[in-house]
Amino acid sequence: MSYIVAVRTLCEFTARRGDLDLRFTPAPSAAEGITGHAAVAGRRDSGYETEITLSGVYRGLTVRGRADGYDAGRNRLEEIKTYRGDLDRMRANHRALHWAQVLIYGHLLCDARGLAALDVALVYFDIVKQKETLLTERHTAAALRAFFEDQCERFIAWAEREDAHRAARNAWLANLKFPYGTFRSGQRELSVAVYRAARDGHTLLAQAPTGIGKTLGTIFPLLKACAENHIDRIFFLTAKTPGRALAFDAIDALARASNDEENDEDRAPGDAAVGSVRNTSTSPREYAGDGTHDGDVPHTPRGFPLRVLELVARDKACEHPDNSCDGESCPLARGFYDRIAAARDTALHTTTRLSRDAVRTAALAHDVCPYYLAQELARWCDVVIGDYNYYYDGGALLYALTQLNQWRVAVLVDEAHNLPDRTRRMYTAALDQHAFKAARRAAPAALRKPFDRLNREWNALTREHTQRYEVLAAVPARMHAALQNLTGAITDQLAEAPVGAHDTLLRFYFDALHFMSLVEQFGDHSLCDVTLAASSAAHDASAKAMTSLCVRNVIPSPFLKPRHAAARTTVMFSGTLGPQHYYRDTLGLPESTGWLDVEGPFRAEQLAVHIAAHVSTRWRDREASLAPIVELIARQYAARRGNYLGFLSSFDYLQRVVALLREQHPQVPVWTQEPGMDEAARDAFVARFRTSTHGVGFAVLGGAFAEGIDLAGEQLIGAFVATLGLPQVNDVNEQMRRAMQAQFGNGYDYVYLYPGLQKVVQAAGRVIRTEHDAGVVHLIDDRYRRAEVRRLLPRWWRVQ
Repeated sequence: MSYIVAVRTLCEFTARRGDLDLRFTPAPSAAEGITGHAAVAGRRDSGYETEITLSGVYRGLTVRGRADGYDAGRNRLEEIKTYRGDLDRMRANHRALHWAQVLIYGHLLCDARGLAALDVALVYFDIVKQKETLLTERHTAAALRAFFEDQCERFIAWAEREDAHRAARNAWLANLKFPYGTFRSGQRELSVAVYRAARDGHTLLAQAPTGIGKTLGTIFPLLKACAENHIDRIFFLTAKTPGRALAFDAIDALARASNDEENDEDRAPGDAAVGSVRNTSTSPREYAGDGTHDGDVPHTPRGFPLRVLELVARDKACEHPDNSCDGESCPLARGFYDRIAAARDTALHTTTRLSRDAVRTAALAHDVCPYYLAQELARWCDVVIGDYNYYYDGGALLYALTQLNQWRVAVLVDEAHNLPDRTRRMYTAALDQHAFKAARRAAPAALRKPFDRLNREWNALTREHTQRYEVLAAVPARMHAALQNLTGAITDQLAEAPVGAHDTLLRFYFDALHFMSLVEQFGDHSLCDVTLAASSAAHDASAKAMTSLCVRNVIPSPFLKPRHAAARTTVMFSGTLGPQHYYRDTLGLPESTGWLDVEGPFRAEQLAVHIAAHVSTRWRDREASLAPIVELIARQYAARRGNYLGFLSSFDYLQRVVALLREQHPQVPVWTQEPGMDEAARDAFVARFRTSTHGVGFAVLGGAFAEGIDLAGEQLIGAFVATLGLPQVNDVNEQMRRAMQAQFGNGYDYVYLYPGLQKVVQAAGRVIRTEHDAGVVHLIDDRYRRAEVRRLLPRWWRVQ
């Protein structure tokens, strides 16, 4: 066996006991933790060592980590933990975990330096009172070794299974078959580029047309890279739920192809093997470009050894949404750590397709929380499928695990044209004065003074900035100080009385913490703006004005660069990733990022693209546009009955077009997207195309039905796009345009044109899904005739 584990991971695996308890208790920030560690080290003698790298091996298991500090004069190894509040309230399972960590480090230090005995200490440092609490134990090297070996023994049984799993997985992947006889046009080119990116540790932007099988064409080569130990695991990240299903479908297809190959024992060596890696010219060595083949490949094990996990949002996985996450409130949190090992074993040995439902079944069989079981399983799975936020958000789980365990990961970003906007939202925070007033009313008397101080500063800000929208150079210093004072006071209050805080107060507090974290990272990648809120008493002249203060991200690049650096390879793919410099600039991709623009399998004669240049869909021309849009739709429907999709820029515009169509052409069946549709309603909207042979469904451009749905053949034969998709011209977007102009000299295109046309091409891409489809797209607006717009349309389109 050869397995590497971090000290923290080992101890979390072997030493955690008791309840899951996620009641909020204020903890020091990362910056405060660093400061606290430095303060403790500063109080030690001059020979005090910090951040000591240690490692040790037991029966093939390598344990490694960094000890906080060692005082050679006292022969004392210290593990420093910063905290707030009453130390006696620290949960026993946390204290046990801390002792396990320092004892493991103690053995590693004794072993490295030949020490016969050692004092090991937990140093709890109160960052508010700057006070140390020192808990010390004396241990012989033999006792520390015994503890270390006991923890390793507990882990090794699991590690040996993990090692066997890795060997079986790699053997299976080495002989993995492409599930179809041949690659689609462009799909092999994509796979080659993705494999090389993983092999060489590079980042890749891949623009590939809708319908060539991008999901399978990217997952397949990364699995081959896993087999050759270029990467350890794959994170498949998607913006929307349908992308997760496509990833599962691709992996299921690979599994079926492999099992079919195994089960057909009578097949001659060359029969139907065109789907194999070798016979489709897709072996890893051919990806490398040398044209050779592998030698003997280990026999592919029967079954499906690839562990594939789906991560879903907490609100979708929670079984008891009205209960808090602690053992006193939720039965699935009570004794969670005592049962998690059995639940993990059940999940991993019952099925390897760990979908949301499969995880839930395993969790409930052992009375543990499905959401937190999934988070535990993320440590042990080969492919993890989830939303962008699991890797790119400020507190992202998968990014944290990657750093902690030093994994070599491949981050696969599906429909990556969504990433700039999504990550902007992740790194934007706003504070609303209405919410502040509500929190102030809900706050206990002990917080009155810091609330009053911030209230005075906020009122002064509102009086000073009377325009509807204004940009500030930074958060005003006095307000910043008052907000810091308030968050500190709330933190101390919660540390003393962590239970019973009002939800309104907690919501504002968490918003404020997020806001303050972004203030600390403020730079020219973001804006600080103040917006005058619409008064709840608009007709009351005496009503006081209210504002919201926002740290608004414009360029996500500085926040994302560390994420790219932590991954072995990042592959971003979409049907609309041009122009490439837009994504390199906004997402902070490395200079070495590769670019691939795949020629698709589709022919110009499959899609008739018409421009309705006599119509303007600009805001001022909306009323005049209704009749010509309706007439065009009715005329096309009469010429060829079938299913169509109509895209408008807003629900109001959509409803006006639909109302006129129903009035003037009642023979045309119509169904519409509605605001706030739940998952069942969205499924019903799409199902209408599969059960009906003719009609027009209407949706908002950029919404749930403009991408990620697959309606092949006669299910959809045409689309009408009555907009350029340009974001609304408003104060915020105009300020973003100015910021982009200052950074890149191309502000209008970066804020308006590129995002708008991406939506258009994505929506139109619903029509042609296979090489056998045929259909029509009507682009309704005179601006589609402009050269700068036409350049952003797919090259294979023949615009008429």
